[in-house]
Amino acid sequence: MIHLGKFVPFFILITISCSGSAPPPEIDPTSLRRPPAGPVEGFASPVADAHVWLGIPFAQPPVGELRWRAPRPHEPWVEPLQAIRHAMPCTQFDPLTAPNAKAQDAKLYGGEDCLSLDIYAPRWLPEAVPSDLLRLPVMVWIHGGGNHQGEASLYDGATLAASRDVIVVTLQYRLGAFGWFSHRALRGEGTSADDRSGNYGTLDQIRVLEWVRDNIAAFGGDPGRITIFGESAGGSNVLALLRSPRAAGLFQRAIAQSGIARGRTLAQAENLVDAPTPGLPFSSSEVLLRIFQREGAAAAREAALGVLAEMSDAEIAKTLRSQSARDLITAYEIKNIGGIYDAPALLRDGNVLAREAPLEAYEIGNYNQVPVIAGTNRDEVKLFMLFGSPHMRRVLSVPVAVKNERMYNVTANYPSLMWKALGVDEPVTAMRRVQGASVFAYRFDWDGEREPLWLDLGTWLGAGHAMEVPFVFGRLSLGPATRIVFDPSRREADEALSRAMTSYWTQFAYAGSPGRGREGELPFWEPWRPGGGSFLVLDVADEGGMHMSEETVTRADVIAAVAIDPRLETREERCEVYALLAKRSSGMTAGEYAAVEDGRCPALPDS
Repeated sequence: MIHLGKFVPFFILITISCSGSAPPPEIDPTSLRRPPAGPVEGFASPVADAHVWLGIPFAQPPVGELRWRAPRPHEPWVEPLQAIRHAMPCTQFDPLTAPNAKAQDAKLYGGEDCLSLDIYAPRWLPEAVPSDLLRLPVMVWIHGGGNHQGEASLYDGATLAASRDVIVVTLQYRLGAFGWFSHRALRGEGTSADDRSGNYGTLDQIRVLEWVRDNIAAFGGDPGRITIFGESAGGSNVLALLRSPRAAGLFQRAIAQSGIARGRTLAQAENLVDAPTPGLPFSSSEVLLRIFQREGAAAAREAALGVLAEMSDAEIAKTLRSQSARDLITAYEIKNIGGIYDAPALLRDGNVLAREAPLEAYEIGNYNQVPVIAGTNRDEVKLFMLFGSPHMRRVLSVPVAVKNERMYNVTANYPSLMWKALGVDEPVTAMRRVQGASVFAYRFDWDGEREPLWLDLGTWLGAGHAMEVPFVFGRLSLGPATRIVFDPSRREADEALSRAMTSYWTQFAYAGSPGRGREGELPFWEPWRPGGGSFLVLDVADEGGMHMSEETVTRADVIAAVAIDPRLETREERCEVYALLAKRSSGMTAGEYAAVEDGRCPALPDS
């Protein structure tokens, strides 16, 4: 599968690096709300006519014995909670120090006591909060970051809430080895099926949906019209929640932005790499061996296997739970920029997530059949190629020029097409057969970045990964990077596209179909067609605007196209593209790679 989040978007890195400890905002007395969870006070947004409540706890801190347990509901509080600061992010490698660092040398960011949500709503006096049939749709945002990075504070829902009359909820969930970790020793007596699932990050998201169901009416939200939406790993989590029996009935619509329908088996997450049913290199058992070697209990893997064989499940559980956050996370290896590491996520346990492979679950109808929008960006992988492509020249890790524009573009094209096939075309085709015409798709084509100094961002980044997010939130702001990315001379056209996208997204939240948007003036967004597909292209007017397209692809289509692409002039160039498909996506197996070009492509690298 495509490693969504092996890189953190450069503009997020810039935003984090330049953010300071601003003083807390003043409490707005008119923001007092009294949900069943307990009274909360927020503040007036400085950017929109909205009220904001930050850092509301939705579960008990998952620390001590609650590490690797399903989230427990937070006890109600009596005194008003001053919800004016974001909560601590969930434990992760610091994205600014992790690149090119060994895990043991990298700094950590955040902590385990992180389970919180933020709420953005139009600004009302307490007596004017909508009730009954006047309550507004709720849009619950799940952040991206490879399920190893990210935090709620990077997303401000005030403009979307105020301009489109919706309630926006953003959330934090356990990440990496804290969010997804499965080992038989943790499945002791007295544990529930949820506790034994290994899917703690997914259960955190489900707990938020339960909290929203029970409390959002106090903020003017309709608990019967919940839309989950997310980008990158957040989009993958949306697709996973569709496959979750535990999430049934907790949401009524779903939007997956640049997600991939993915999931690991319990064997992959738990077993040793040389077991009869092999596990992944960083399965829980392999991580245990690394811990034994680091702590001096064994000098090498073979000796560590002997130590493991002599331990009872109770002793193994005690060893795992005794690890500090730093000791646990540094048993993994950092992969590339942003502090992503290879902890298996989204485990097909049969309780929290369907046991079938994701596409099979959609094909047989074993999922929550609600209206769905799924989409990708035309040049998804160009963001990653800025930092990893051999066709990009870098100085001190900073991109300065494309060395071979032909190969830069073609090596971006195929993994991006595979992303579309695996994240949109194949799953929505399956859903269309099962649930009918309540499935919609899009492709984001905007590539209007500025070209400051030597930065040819239109070519380097294009319609890259995550570039649609500011358009969806209705505020074309990337913090300090705004002036680098957005061209002031194109501001009017860019804002028109953003208004159209927020109109479509919120009309979907209101009605379960994007139609012609909230005002009914946009091009009609047709549902996916059975057998042929149909998706909406999103772009500014002078670049083709918004229109329907039928350029659908499958996994097989993408692989077959490489062999006949005239842009690829040699076998070596074709092999380079095949290797990208085999290493960065599940669209091409190692066996398929070994067979192409009559078996004359180089062996795949280990990493």
